[in-house]
Amino acid sequence: MVLFGPPGAGKGTQAQLLKDRLKVCHISSGDLFRQHLGQGTPLGLQAKEYMDKGELVLDDVTIDIVLDKVMSVPTDQGFILDGFPRNRNQAQALEKALVARSHNLDKVVHIDVSKPVLLRRLGDRSVCRACQVPNAICAGEDIAAKKCSHCGGELYQREDDNPEAVKRRIEVYYEETLPVLAFYRERGVLIDIPGDNTVEDVNKRVMAALGNSPSVAAG
Repeated sequence: MVLFGPPGAGKGTQAQLLKDRLKVCHISSGDLFRQHLGQGTPLGLQAKEYMDKGELVLDDVTIDIVLDKVMSVPTDQGFILDGFPRNRNQAQALEKALVARSHNLDKVVHIDVSKPVLLRRLGDRSVCRACQVPNAICAGEDIAAKKCSHCGGELYQREDDNPEAVKRRIEVYYEETLPVLAFYRERGVLIDIPGDNTVEDVNKRVMAALGNSPSVAAG
């Protein structure tokens, strides 16, 4: 399945919950880019130039990095894609790769969040260096004194979460990524979930849409 939504929609948080509850692999394009950057690979360094400005990484780089990971998942196991595809070309490349493995996407879950909520969330967001799980930082809190709620790791603010990059990332989403919804709506796999509410509420809605009971979603 694919988790679809703008920057700040909570895709990473929902992916972590779904990974634990559905026992599937979580593949985040952003995490893959940062792993390559941490290893100093040419692909990682190339991706950083675009990420820091809030722009989409070039298709050739993105598709190579993400599909390499997707194709490494055993065919009898499921996965959650987070942050990919981000345009129609990437969606078509993913579809072609999955068809080659005799698979199709089961669901594309679109988490729909209003722009004011996105701007607030991204301005208040920090990320764990160890597990990459997003954490909210309230006004006045010292990021250096807080630890990750998931693993206790050190928190930091990503360069692409600075105000200018945030605004540009949201603009790029509406211009280039949102139209991909029509691609998946045509294929009958798209589910729309309102995402302005709490993490728990959104997760219950996602789990129910996937055919799981609310008790499982709360579990």
